Amino acid sequence: MKLRQARSGAAQRFHATGRPASSTPWREASWCALDLELTGLNPQADHIIAVGIVPIESGRVAVGHARYTLVATDRPSNPGAVLTHKLRVADLAGAPALDEALDAILEELTGRVPVFHVAAVERAFLAPLLKRRRVRMPAAADTESIGRLWLGERAVMPRGGLSLERLAERLGQRAEAPHHALADALTTAQAFIALASHLDASSPQTVGSLIAAGETPPTPLRFR
Repeated sequence: MKLRQARSGAAQRFHATGRPASSTPWREASWCALDLELTGLNPQADHIIAVGIVPIESGRVAVGHARYTLVATDRPSNPGAVLTHKLRVADLAGAPALDEALDAILEELTGRVPVFHVAAVERAFLAPLLKRRRVRMPAAADTESIGRLWLGERAVMPRGGLSLERLAERLGQRAEAPHHALADALTTAQAFIALASHLDASSPQTVGSLIAAGETPPTPLRFR
């Protein structure tokens, strides 16, 4: 029988701290954009190798509190993955272990609502890891799905997946350097704020409405 891992201090604080209520106006809630770089897209076999975290407070990016870390692994990235993020095993030498990276994620998500772009990817990797620490992956906002909702209201429906770069372009924003975890987390945070603001202009948005906007059938997992 497998023994469950005990909660770390970060996991205990995460578990004990509530997140904003569903009815909370979105600008009054704390959010956290998060992006992962991976060795591949199989959660059972592949590993997290980089984490970017950008908090959002009062509807603004809290750049001064952003965090980035590489994550040590001895598993080489799949060819498609390494061509995307350019990270090799040698680049991860001396990087923090996964447990340390998970503590950083839990610290930043404490009291905050996660924001992902194509949430199915990050959720597939993080949910099992957090479960082992006896905490649940919280409900999250998904900028791809929210972006589709916003574009649908404008009668503009993209074909195929809505990449983060394409969404930023549609929003009139400059995407940060793609496929770097911190840069993508920052672009995700900026896109989320813009989308929430646009939707809020026609109908007041809350934590619950923005999470619900992301609860659409997931886009197939892919490197983006």
